Amino acid sequence: MITKDRIVNYWTQRSDSFLDQRRSELHDSISQCWMREIKEVIPAGKKLRILDVGCGTGFFSILLAKMGHEVTGIDLTPEMIEKGRILAEEEHADCKLLIMDAEQLDFEDESFDFIISRNLTWTLPHVETAYREWLRVLKKGGILLNFDADYGMEDTEDVSGLPPLHAHHMIGDWMRHENNEIKKMLEISTQRRPFWDIAMLADLQVQNFQLDLGVSERIYLKMDEFYNPTPLFKLCITK
Repeated sequence: MITKDRIVNYWTQRSDSFLDQRRSELHDSISQCWMREIKEVIPAGKKLRILDVGCGTGFFSILLAKMGHEVTGIDLTPEMIEKGRILAEEEHADCKLLIMDAEQLDFEDESFDFIISRNLTWTLPHVETAYREWLRVLKKGGILLNFDADYGMEDTEDVSGLPPLHAHHMIGDWMRHENNEIKKMLEISTQRRPFWDIAMLADLQVQNFQLDLGVSERIYLKMDEFYNPTPLFKLCITK
């Protein structure tokens, strides 16, 4: 059985490289590609209370704070939050970054207008619990936007098709092996996604959602250090 301590230890060791990569990503044209994806679904014309779940070093939190929203980012890994605060200060972005478990949120019901997550769900031991929590703290009429991919089917140790500066080249053999070992212990890695997510949401009585399977071709326009070979999906839920 996977322990969250093991997951936190893995991401702790990747926090330095995440800081460097997100710092670069914020000043690359790819950040505008991400913002176009968000602006397609985020309500316009008013300041929103936003939760960035699994914020890492704060990429989305910083972008959304610069749009004038009230943003809270959470992550289970303390080192990610520490480095996210450093990056937010560098970027003069007013956002609150907190250490918190995505499966057990310390917020009241219906606290947020908009919830966003990127590349988090695939790392969670209890995905249904997480979706329940996110929906609990989302206001009625609010939007949950989840970007993720079927990473469970990916062999992290095979980097032959990746650009030389890709993150998986930088982290070393042991870290790539540990990534694979952790994935093997997670139920979500055995499921076909995002169709598994959709079935789960149906069980949670979620009826209003949209699925977009074409995200990667709009985000990853070139094979650089930000390139992700695993096709992303965008799941947009209205409560």
